Amino acid sequence: MTTEKIIDIQGIEPVILFGPYDSLLKKIKNEFSEMQITARGTQITLRGGRDGVALLEQIFSEMILLVNKHGEVLDTDLNALINLALSPSLRTAAPPMGDEDIIVTSPEYTVRAKTNGQRRMVAEAKTNDIVFAIGPAGTGKTYTAVAIAVAAWKAKRVKRIVLARPAVEAGENLGFLPGDLAQKIDPYLRPLYDALQDMLTSEKLKLLTEQRVIEIVPLAYMRGRTMSNAFIILDEAQNASNKQMKMCLTRLGVNSKAIITGDVTQIDLPKDLDSGLTNSPKILKDIKGISFVYLDKTDVVRHKLVRDIINAYEIHEQE
Repeated sequence: MTTEKIIDIQGIEPVILFGPYDSLLKKIKNEFSEMQITARGTQITLRGGRDGVALLEQIFSEMILLVNKHGEVLDTDLNALINLALSPSLRTAAPPMGDEDIIVTSPEYTVRAKTNGQRRMVAEAKTNDIVFAIGPAGTGKTYTAVAIAVAAWKAKRVKRIVLARPAVEAGENLGFLPGDLAQKIDPYLRPLYDALQDMLTSEKLKLLTEQRVIEIVPLAYMRGRTMSNAFIILDEAQNASNKQMKMCLTRLGVNSKAIITGDVTQIDLPKDLDSGLTNSPKILKDIKGISFVYLDKTDVVRHKLVRDIINAYEIHEQE
């Protein structure tokens, strides 16, 4: 049985709601190809099965809410809304995005927690000095962690941000790569730069980096230091050994916080080395002030195929 629903968008610029060249509208049509979606004037007409119409109405209603509140709908917002609509577990568990989900804002960008896992990261970081965020690719662990750190710095709760990654992938070949040290390690630290550039202007990021208010370093370069009044993020922590994990965690000084992120299914360490990330829950579980947040495929906010890929690998590994 075909159901029809008309949504009134009077007072909203279609280019804001549908994206440049209708890019957001086209994405919705591709995801719901069995539905008829017609946008004319100040009305959107939805036709198709009752459940499909209900899901589309949910997506467009949330998009309208975002336009009214923030004046824009980002591509990442739409990805999250589509994932929310298509995943039964997310539909029942995750409330709509609102102002309470905002982590950090800038004149150009607003970063929000979009899934339950990301909301738990934000909540745990408020009450614990060390938070482990463990989960598969695409769940926004790194991005959310960087947003939490930038928000803490903007609120003057910390004076600097230190972001670290193990350069395990380079191994002994790091010295053979062309260029100086910065050029050698840049590919391993680039995801952290990319996240920061969404939350700070390029000029501001450059200035803060030059002033060492923001440091992005290989994990090995943290040895022997004490980080006071700092927010530390250790990314890709599954590639840190037990000794490196202990070294990183013991860098915390007065008034410092840390978020450790990683995916225990993507360990690149040699077989004779245990991952510090996999051992940390067993070693640190009873320490007050340390929290563990586990994200899963329902928190994926990339292309919906990422969730399917994660699920397929889980089934394969179980078999």
